[in-house]
Formats: sequence, C-alpha cells, structure tokens
Amino acid sequence: MRDVTLTQIFEHHIAQKFLNRSGIAHAVAVAYHAFHLAEEHNVDTDVAAKAGLLHDIGHFTWYKNGKWDYELYKKNDIHAIKGAERAHKLLIRLGENPIKAKEIALAILFHTDSFLPTNDIVRTPLQEVVKWADEKDEEEGGQHHYRKISVDRARNSLSRLDEMIDRKITQKNQKIN
Repeated sequence: MRDVTLTQIFEHHIAQKFLNRSGIAHAVAVAYHAFHLAEEHNVDTDVAAKAGLLHDIGHFTWYKNGKWDYELYKKNDIHAIKGAERAHKLLIRLGENPIKAKEIALAILFHTDSFLPTNDIVRTPLQEVVKWADEKDEEEGGQHHYRKISVDRARNSLSRLDEMIDRKITQKNQKIN
C-alpha cells in the first residue's frame, strides 16, 4: 500500500493552484510517460509517476506588458528548484514516505537543464526517466503548458494510473513472496 496516491496529490489545493499554472494536461501526460518509462527501465513506477505529475509545480508566470514572455521565462526561470522544494513540502504534508519524498524532489530538481550553467550532470535512473517523460510531451515554444483538460478527466486519468501503479506493486510483491 502506498502512503499517498496521485489522486490525493491532485486533490490538494496547493497542487491544484500550481498544476493549473503549469498545465494540468501536461502534468498528467508526463505522469503517464514516467510510469511507462519507469517500467521499461526498472524504476519505481509510483515515485516516477509522482515526480512526473509534479515536475513543473515550481513554474512562475513570466509576463511582460500583460503577455506571456517565453524568452524571459527561458532566460530567467528556476522552476525546477522551486518545484523540488514545493513538491517535497506538499508530499511530506500529505504523509509521503520521507525517503520517497526526497527522491521525487530530486527528480523534479534534475528534470531539466534550463537552470544549470552546464548540462553535464549525471542523473540517477529515476531522474533520467522524469527528464525523458517531460521531453516526450514537450511542444515548441512551451505550448504543452497550454493544452486543456477538464478537472474531471484529469482526476479520472490519475485514478486509472493509481490503479496501474497498485497492480504493479501487487505483482512485484507476489514475485517476492
């Protein structure tokens, strides 16, 4: 049994606020990509999906003259740093295992090279999976942050993903026993 589900994370008012800012459709898609990539690379699917869901929770809205400025965002953004902190705090509040919460936060921190002075960082398998999952859903000019999905559809999608993760955990436990 998991301490916290994707659905519980999604329902929290802090997650709602920041997922709306960075795009719920993108967050849900990255959670699914992270799950499937984690399966392929023998990484914890629960941790990967949570990091995928929360990977952009640190986004700030970069506006100039009342209009979104993608170049300003690319030049000045540190959303991975802020997101790692925000996600860790949220997960701990929800009762997530502290070790898993830290792993998730670090995966969020290293899901992008945008804030790093160089891109030569060596990532863990989980961090690679989250980076690849995000890249798999990216669109030119940050348009992936503007795709729309209803809250009900997002909730239902995350509930299905929770079930997939639970089945994976059950299968893994049956192999051990």
